Parts: sequence; structure tokens; C-alpha cells
Amino acid sequence: MRKLLFVLCMVFLAGTAFAADPVAGFWLSVDEKTHKTTAGWEIYQTNGILFGKMLSVADFPPTSKAILCKSSYEGFPIRGDVREMPLAGTPWIFGLKRDGEGAWSRGSIINPEDGKIYKCKITFRKADGKKYKTDTLEMRGEIGLGIGRSQFWSRCTKEAASSVK
Repeated sequence: MRKLLFVLCMVFLAGTAFAADPVAGFWLSVDEKTHKTTAGWEIYQTNGILFGKMLSVADFPPTSKAILCKSSYEGFPIRGDVREMPLAGTPWIFGLKRDGEGAWSRGSIINPEDGKIYKCKITFRKADGKKYKTDTLEMRGEIGLGIGRSQFWSRCTKEAASSVK
């Protein structure tokens, strides 16, 4: 009986240890000035590191290249010339480490529109019916010393993230 209880406890603990962080999933990025959806994203973990790739981009075909980027960036997770990589499917968010549930930092985000790279922090904001009407992802890009700006992304389905036009 003790062995069975031990095994059940281990299964439960293993399940909670590998449970997805609330930032993982599909999100719509929104321009804070125009309030228009700019892209659909998938945020995911690999080996305890957080990444994000665009699945679709407003006003660009998914095969469009990131021609204004540099050829390489320190820590970029894919080999090859970044300028030749498609907007959709490339991990423009990379290297974030977990600070706690729903909080990640010490990574980078590249803006493929202009090739600039920023320090990146991501914080999950659970819907509270007040300030956050729906589950929200605070995406913060910084140039250093806490100087930067945040965007607030909305949770969505894979289909919605894949169909931004």
C-alpha cells in the first residue's frame, strides 16, 4: 500500500513539475497606438528556456524575409543568415529564463521590421475582470537600465494566431 501511495505521489509531482507555464500558448500582439492586431504568436518552452515565434503577420505574407535584420545576433537559436529567415516560424523571442510562474526575463526579442534587438521580459497577467478583462501577456522590451516599453498581448487559439492578415 505504501509503495502504491508513493508511486501515485510521484506521478502527481512529476505532472505538476512539467505543467505548462501560463505564458505558453498562442497570443495576438496588438499595436498600442492603433489597437490593431499585428501578429499571431506561439510562446513555448524548450529545455526550460522560453521562445516565441510568429505564426502570422499583418500586412505581410508569411514567407516574407527579415531583410532589415543583421546577419547574426548573439544567442540567436537558429544557425544561418537571419536576414534570409521568414517572418513566420522564426523564434524572434529567445533565451528567457524563468523567474517564477508566469514571469520570465534575461532573454532577447528582435523586431524583424527594423532589426533592432532588445532585452525581453514576459509577465502573465491573469484575467481579473477589472484591469485585465482577459488573460494578458505583458511583453516588455528594454534597451537597458529599465528603459523600454510594454505591449499587452491577448490569449487566442492556434487558429487565430495562424490567421492574422
